[in-house]
Amino acid sequence: MGYKETYEQWLANPYFDAATKAELEAIRDNEKEIEDRFYMSLAFGTAGLRGVIGAGTNRMNIYTVRKTTQGLANYISKQGAQDRGVAIAFDSRRMSPEFADEAALCLCANGIKAYVFESLRPTPELSFAVRTLKCIAGINITASHNPPEYNGYKVYWEDGAQITPPHDGGIMAEVQAVTDFAEVKTMDKEAAVAAGLYVQIGKEIDDAYIAALKSQVRRPDCIAEQAKNLRIVYSPLHGTGNIPARRIMKELGFENVWVVPEQELPDGEFPTVSYPNPEAAEAFTLGLALAKKVDADLVLATDPDADRLGVYVKDTKSGEYITLTGNMSGCLLADYEISQIKELKGLPEDGALIKTIVTSNLADAIARYYGVRLIEVLTGFKYIGQQILGFEESGKGTYLFGFEESYGCLIGTHARDKDAIVAVMALCEAAAYYKSKNMTLWDAMIAMYERYGYYKDDIKTFTLKGKEGLEKIARIMDTLQKQAPAAIGAYQVTSARDYMKDTVTDLATGEVKPTGLPASKVLYYDLTDDAWVCVRPSGTEPKLKMYYGVKGTSMEDAAEKSEALGKALEEIVEKID
Repeated sequence: MGYKETYEQWLANPYFDAATKAELEAIRDNEKEIEDRFYMSLAFGTAGLRGVIGAGTNRMNIYTVRKTTQGLANYISKQGAQDRGVAIAFDSRRMSPEFADEAALCLCANGIKAYVFESLRPTPELSFAVRTLKCIAGINITASHNPPEYNGYKVYWEDGAQITPPHDGGIMAEVQAVTDFAEVKTMDKEAAVAAGLYVQIGKEIDDAYIAALKSQVRRPDCIAEQAKNLRIVYSPLHGTGNIPARRIMKELGFENVWVVPEQELPDGEFPTVSYPNPEAAEAFTLGLALAKKVDADLVLATDPDADRLGVYVKDTKSGEYITLTGNMSGCLLADYEISQIKELKGLPEDGALIKTIVTSNLADAIARYYGVRLIEVLTGFKYIGQQILGFEESGKGTYLFGFEESYGCLIGTHARDKDAIVAVMALCEAAAYYKSKNMTLWDAMIAMYERYGYYKDDIKTFTLKGKEGLEKIARIMDTLQKQAPAAIGAYQVTSARDYMKDTVTDLATGEVKPTGLPASKVLYYDLTDDAWVCVRPSGTEPKLKMYYGVKGTSMEDAAEKSEALGKALEEIVEKID
């Protein structure tokens, strides 16, 4: 069936409500909009289901949420696990509570208990709840850091990580098998509560989650000594982080905390930012202004679902606030956590530092320095969670720290997704530790560069919307896959990794070996001088992403090399029509 026929079917089918039909009637003369809404169905990517809110198969609405949940329910039933229940959380976005209830009531109608948070909660707490309640799965209604018009639906499995093979493929197959929206089950909420199928959760999970975080504190002595001397500015960016982040800081003794008032309360319109992402400089405009007024040592911001943390630190020598990228803050925390484990109780022989393939090579240098294993996984924190599960099941391997360049890390194994609340806690602890040694976090960062080398990593993102944009992304990937470049900018390509074909090709010898990772639409180039480039389509947005990293002899040298490599990548994209 073509997109126009599907559009007409939605208008004619009595299953769809009047508001949905009115929205669709309003675009009857807009052929391009109709095509975009109906030419495909939302599909699972690296973070589950995510799309613009609105009517249509290619939109987030109560019908696509129900259909997806019916597929999930069918999969759970086929696993014989319908008696274990599903935990559900949601963030501050438009329609998040409504989508959470639609998912819950679909599960309930299928005889599966739904544990639904009473109000908005961070993504990592949903992961924690799945594990604590011993659920078979979890659902989180969030679009993370996407613009306000988006919402999403993340699915977690029993280990608390987002779904990986074979469950992701199995669930999507069940979702695709639901071809008639009328097949989707639902039930009345009061009836579901009365039947004990709809269960509200809240404080008991909150308390257990905070206790799990506090168990990861390494240096309570330094916090007790220096907490009163640290001045912290924090913003939840209108999202879920406000209550848990402030609670953990207060309970540990960090009392000099200022919350950005304009961004404190949950608001799905994100009125103070166009893009609620702590990777974006604009997200820190208000926080930095407040920091200057109160002379803060560090400025923190969590994204709407509180799994990513953005950081600015004060350089006391210049008086300026300096941004830490996800690679920088991740490496700073990795070095701190591993060094403290080593100092306090010694490193385990099977200790591992885990990073994604698009994360800084500085992590590799840290692993080498401490003599711990460095494990690379595909992009998506679920693959880090998969490694932790493997350690548990095999009894081999000890998780020390895991992070990805996109501002996400996990300290401890209480959750299996990146956790900005525990990152807030650990960064404040690290600041207290370094302050006890008369160092700022920026001083600690420079000390790392001096020890390991001046690594600099960046990303070029090309936004290509609509059907034409997806076709352009596909052409770029196809061109690069067919012929790996011999050089990129000033660097020679030493090896090319094709994760779609599971090959690593040595360009000098022609030797080919497997990547050892699952199939994924990713191309990676190892370059001379410890530089690298990775190309992949976004799994959640209409974007092509080109990640890259260099190693310099100084901050200035690394910046120049990075800028030149970035321009070389832009030229590659421009040449492919």
